[in-house]
Amino acid sequence: MDITTDGPTLTLCGEFDVRSTCQVRDALRDLLDRCREDVVVDLSGVTAIDLTALKVLAFATRTASREGHHLMLRGCGPSVRRMLHLSRLIRVVEVERQAISA
Repeated sequence: MDITTDGPTLTLCGEFDVRSTCQVRDALRDLLDRCREDVVVDLSGVTAIDLTALKVLAFATRTASREGHHLMLRGCGPSVRRMLHLSRLIRVVEVERQAISA
């Protein structure tokens, strides 16, 4: 898992699964502690995701909300969206709407 931070945006690349959840959780915690604005998690480079990873995102969403911020997921590919729907976490996390190109 490759994790980069650019301002309030955390970009993830690779497989986001049980093996990388600790890294991502720590990076999200650091970003939420530092940022006094809304946070974006860019998942456009995520090739696979599991339920453990989704739970990390749901927890970070609740943490941000308690602190008066929003956490938004960006670049959710079909596999990520499918897992969000199957797990019903789509009701908990905020997913950026994608522009429809003509």
